[in-house]
Amino acid sequence: MSIRPVKRLIKSKPAIEGAGVHLRRAFGFGNTSDFDPFLLLDDFRNDVPADYLSGFPWHPHRGIETITYVLAGTVEHGDSMGNRGAIAAGDVQWMTAGRGIIHQEMPKGDAVGRMHGFQLWANLPARLKMTAPRYQEVKAAEIPEVTEDDGTQARVVCGTFWGKTGPVTGIPADPIYLDVSVPPGKRRKLPVETSRSAFAYVFAGSGKFCNASGPLQVPTEGVGWLETAPPREADNRSLVLFDRGDEVEVQAGEDGIRFLLVSGKPLQEPVAWYGPIVMNTQEQLQQAFEELERGTFLK
Repeated sequence: MSIRPVKRLIKSKPAIEGAGVHLRRAFGFGNTSDFDPFLLLDDFRNDVPADYLSGFPWHPHRGIETITYVLAGTVEHGDSMGNRGAIAAGDVQWMTAGRGIIHQEMPKGDAVGRMHGFQLWANLPARLKMTAPRYQEVKAAEIPEVTEDDGTQARVVCGTFWGKTGPVTGIPADPIYLDVSVPPGKRRKLPVETSRSAFAYVFAGSGKFCNASGPLQVPTEGVGWLETAPPREADNRSLVLFDRGDEVEVQAGEDGIRFLLVSGKPLQEPVAWYGPIVMNTQEQLQQAFEELERGTFLK
């Protein structure tokens, strides 16, 4: 077994999206080839209703999938196919935009004003860019959890991990999407198949992710990494991008650590991207926006 080295440590950056929603972007809208098949990760945790209630009014998507995972509050949604609903704490909505959908997402805080969650974008392969749109909406109780002897817990949203299979199925990039908690001071190895792109996004506590090789400009060191003081730790709102290997090793800090662990099979296809539409060529992208103007976007 080989430990995946840490390739990059990134702190998520403030951004404003939709009609004025304040959030933090971990990655997206640049060269995202290291994350292939994933395109963007937004952290929309916020405790100030004025910063999120304006929401994400009607907007189009084509060529991607959006994955919304709510920790607190609710997100009400509607779309051009007539779907309406809401996802609440612990729920997941996996939307395949395919050939095109127009929808809205309106966040509502919980009783104390918290609106916490994440949205991940996954690319669709060229052969499925124009597939029919669909939703997979999963309630918290449907997401399996597994707890190891040392207290490490994993919620399995998608894919198979530690003998449990998540409820989201039929995703082209064959992603594994986990919500992992490691107790204070515990050291844990987590399997991630070698050919996958993989990243962790820390959203509670802190910890060290071990490197397989010599020291890098990241928060870990190689030999003796547990006994040395690393230059930085991966803490709240830190994204850890991993290089190749077949497992990830983490040492939880004094308050434990909780993070998303996401991996998927790279598509290795060209990306033509503007705003909410992601195609393979500039011509396809231009056609999509021309269809929006003509009113022929929805098929």
